[in-house]
Amino acid sequence: MQSAAAFRPCPTRLLVSSPCRPLLSARPLRASAAGAVATRSSAVGPRGLGLGLLPASPDRDGKCRQRQVSCSAAGDAVAAPKAEEGGGLMKTLWLGSLFGLWYLFNIYFNIYNKQVLKVFPYPINITEVQFAVGTVAALFMWITGIIKRPKISGAQLVAILPLAIVHTMGNLFTNMSLGKVAVSFTHTIKAMEPFFSVILSAIFLGELPTIWVVSSLLPIVGGVALASLTEASFNWAGFWSAMASNVTFQSRNVLSKKLMVKKEESLDNLNLFSIITVMSFFLLAPVTFFTEGVKITPTFLQSAG
Repeated sequence: MQSAAAFRPCPTRLLVSSPCRPLLSARPLRASAAGAVATRSSAVGPRGLGLGLLPASPDRDGKCRQRQVSCSAAGDAVAAPKAEEGGGLMKTLWLGSLFGLWYLFNIYFNIYNKQVLKVFPYPINITEVQFAVGTVAALFMWITGIIKRPKISGAQLVAILPLAIVHTMGNLFTNMSLGKVAVSFTHTIKAMEPFFSVILSAIFLGELPTIWVVSSLLPIVGGVALASLTEASFNWAGFWSAMASNVTFQSRNVLSKKLMVKKEESLDNLNLFSIITVMSFFLLAPVTFFTEGVKITPTFLQSAG
């Protein structure tokens, strides 16, 4: 009794590639079933059965491994710029957030500063107190090691002294202007800072502006002039104090840039500003004593209400 499917081998031919090495090429088995369906076997036979299959070559394995290593290296090379791009994006976001906080704190500072000047009309005393707070903060950061304490020579202090003088005058003129006119008008006048920055950079640094820079300053100058003509709280003391603040602050920025070009050792921007603040405190102290007097006392504050 025959089975449902009878397997019969296909006729084979001997292929002689050389007199010494016969090679048997076998065709796949053909299965005969009730439906007469012919299939091609995909089974891989063992070595030596003459099925025309060659063993894996070591050279080919080595090439495969080389291709895998190359693909891995290419993937790393593609991933590296993506990582750098992500880091650059985070730095940009961090810098943008710092600018936003700077503007926010500056707005609150000017509003509260104006409120204090209304009830305590002594701008020199207020400026001295602000420098005192900055001095305490700088000393705290140096003592605790938050920022590295700089090594300052006498020559460096002499070079920083002009910066401290104009920094002191700039803060003092700003407070004087805030005491005379509205906060909005003071900062409208201070929008002229880029104009003075271009002029002072050309004078002290030899950086001549392009025609595009000059043309971009014209709307600023025109806007400040128009705002001054229509300002209800306008007075010349507040106007000229704000203008003097522009000149002194931009002089400080230009001189700071000139000093930083010299690449003084252990003197970064934060340390430079801290040193300027401490020096400004000591510079303004005798001016405060001989002009307005020391008004920040408990007795005087109580009498002022």
